Amino acid sequence: AKVSREDIAVKISASGTVEPEEFVDVGAQVAGKIIEFGTEPNSDKAIDYGSIVEPGTVLAKIDDALYTAEVQLARSAMHQSQHQLRNAESGVVKAQADLRRAEADLLRLQSVAKQADQQWKRTEGLFKNKVVGDQEYELAETAMTTAKAQLAVGEATIEQAKASLDAAKIAVGESQSRFEGTQALLSKAEKNLDYTTIRSPIRGVIVDRRVNIGQTVVSNLNAPSLFLIAKDLRKLEVWASVNEADIGVIAVGMPVEFTVDAFPNEVFHGNVKQVRLNASMTQSVVTYTVVVGVDNTSGKLLPYLTANVRFIVAQKSRALAIPGAAARWKPKPEQIAEGYRSRYAPTSGKNDKASKAGGPSKTATPPNQATVWVVDGSFVKPIDVTIGIADANFIEVTSTELTEGTEIVVGEQAAARKQTKNPFAPSIAGGIEK
Repeated sequence: AKVSREDIAVKISASGTVEPEEFVDVGAQVAGKIIEFGTEPNSDKAIDYGSIVEPGTVLAKIDDALYTAEVQLARSAMHQSQHQLRNAESGVVKAQADLRRAEADLLRLQSVAKQADQQWKRTEGLFKNKVVGDQEYELAETAMTTAKAQLAVGEATIEQAKASLDAAKIAVGESQSRFEGTQALLSKAEKNLDYTTIRSPIRGVIVDRRVNIGQTVVSNLNAPSLFLIAKDLRKLEVWASVNEADIGVIAVGMPVEFTVDAFPNEVFHGNVKQVRLNASMTQSVVTYTVVVGVDNTSGKLLPYLTANVRFIVAQKSRALAIPGAAARWKPKPEQIAEGYRSRYAPTSGKNDKASKAGGPSKTATPPNQATVWVVDGSFVKPIDVTIGIADANFIEVTSTELTEGTEIVVGEQAAARKQTKNPFAPSIAGGIEK
């Protein structure tokens, strides 16, 4: 065979599945009966398998009669609590006014009590000097006592007004709490009512529709799945299972090629996106999941197709290459040219025994070195080469003695022996003559 220029690639084979980059499982947060499906954004067609949806597109509607009634009840309770809150706030205003009025009355009573006290003191002095009579003295004393009593009543009225104001404020706080509680109940009821309309959270394609009109969905700890949406089928992933023996050479960014049974004659390309660490074991075989990013702008690839994946560990374009058989073929000693026989022919005698006993061999070569043979007259002669990458058919080599087109030996074929026919041997009809 001739030395040639070949495109050589070292590949690791694996199998995998085509998957969308992201799935969204759309469920229902409330229970009820499905009464209708939404329509596609750009047509009047009902949402179904394969429908393209946008964020906010209505997917389905659940019967909202019960939830509408709950909203009305919650709104009525909120209005009632709001009215009670306003009454309580009015009570605070009234209590504040009563307190201010009581404080004003107290100031007036303090002034009256002061004046009565002063009048009594003057009258008492005049009474001691016999200037006024007993009647005027008693009237002044009575006026003073009455003024002090009224002052005490005014002070008590102040305390009562303060207590009434505190009670009104407490009533406002309680009414405010009830109002906020009814607001929360109304918000919850309105949110549940809104949940009866199921909308798409993303732009994508409906991969699976799991309900029909008239079907009742029951919401519990695990929301029932109604629609499965693939985020964007223009970008897909291949989840490949790689054996633990090969995972060491897989790296992010490594080029990948794969085929699918749907398009057996077409090769798709991608790059390693992620090497997941959660290995799985099946019958003592450990495999890792490697995620390959794939551009599906053409739209040919579909989710869940089985992919035959080949990771390209190394590759070279138009490398100087020899057939793999050329590196494996070894000539017999008598086939090697005289000048090379002593070096490349197997040792014999004592040296051969030493070699078999584990001693050094003259023919040992480093792992990255090999010998190929070219015809030299009736013999063959060796050419040492440095081995590079290899695939199933070719091996990359480096040598100053080899050039493109050089013929090298890849094997030998024994000459067929000429068979003579015995004219006296009987022949068997329909059989094979031997």
